[in-house]
Amino acid sequence: MHIGYGAAFQNPGNALSDAEVYHHEVRLAELAEPLGFDSVWSIEHHFDDYTMCPDVLQFLSYMAGKTSRVKLGSMVVVLPWHDPVRVAEQISLLDHLSNGRFILGIGRGLARIEYEGFRLDQNEGRNRFVEYAELVLNALETGYMEGGLVTNQPRREIRPFPARSFKGRSYAAAVSPESMPIMAKLGVGVLVIPQKPWDAVKQDFAVYHKVWREVNGTEPPQPLSGGFFYVDEDKARAEDRAMKWITDYYHTAMKHYEMASEKFGSYKGYEFYSNVGKYIAKHGLDGAAVDFAKLMPWGTPDQVLEKLQFMKDTINMNGIMCNFSYAGMPFDEAERSMRCFVKNVMPELRKWKTTPLLEAPASLTMPAPAKAA
Repeated sequence: MHIGYGAAFQNPGNALSDAEVYHHEVRLAELAEPLGFDSVWSIEHHFDDYTMCPDVLQFLSYMAGKTSRVKLGSMVVVLPWHDPVRVAEQISLLDHLSNGRFILGIGRGLARIEYEGFRLDQNEGRNRFVEYAELVLNALETGYMEGGLVTNQPRREIRPFPARSFKGRSYAAAVSPESMPIMAKLGVGVLVIPQKPWDAVKQDFAVYHKVWREVNGTEPPQPLSGGFFYVDEDKARAEDRAMKWITDYYHTAMKHYEMASEKFGSYKGYEFYSNVGKYIAKHGLDGAAVDFAKLMPWGTPDQVLEKLQFMKDTINMNGIMCNFSYAGMPFDEAERSMRCFVKNVMPELRKWKTTPLLEAPASLTMPAPAKAA
């Protein structure tokens, strides 16, 4: 089982200075390699205290210089908020700097505060994601970008030229059922963050697998699954602390995404999310937070292993990304949970027989220069 570490950079209520948060979060991320994790991940967000990593590729470039072994994953780069040719350049550069250790994760974004902050119409989010994803993924294989209905990108080379293929090490976040066939057609794996009943997730994967086989003619790749972890050898303390911090996290998510707002799920291509708003209206903010926490791998080491085994049996993931620091949890508590996981859970996960993540394939061949107009 591939075991990754996730850094969230949360600062709920601005309880600390952003400088303090970054000092501690980076310190924890730098512990990941010596503690035995296989990868370091972070996620892109903007404009508030929910997650303060506005440039995940920049953070991972820093981590590339601080590490020598771990892979580096974006969970995710939100494509509609970027110029696709710049994204392709940044990805290629990071992959060169890390000697092929980068795992690409992409997504389309959901929060109104971010779309409006970038002066973008969220109704165009899905279409822009698909176009930009096609442009970026193709550019990483061919070494140049050209075209796009919206982008209208004139042919330009990606320099430094991509040294390795990203086929097999590109993933996308998919929450709504409608996203699954899109990701299959793009030829990317799926990043899963548990946030709805596992039976529904299993149904989504059935669609993804069917479309993948029809479009690609091969067996689909195994997904990667994130999660908010809390591990303690004392059962009562584990439950008490996990339910506090994970429910607190979900309250930050509901606030950031405005899940209780009538606008949530009203944009074109985001209609699925209106069901989340209805669920919250029925169960209340606290009830929804508790239900979210129940999906997460927390508890004693044995309980965490049992929950991870259930997840593996359900979606057959071959890698996990573990978030230990979130919702303003004291950093010493986050580190204690992380070290308990390393001591008592990680050794057992190492015994699980799973397909290894694909290593960066062989170097690509530089294309012939474009003919002058």
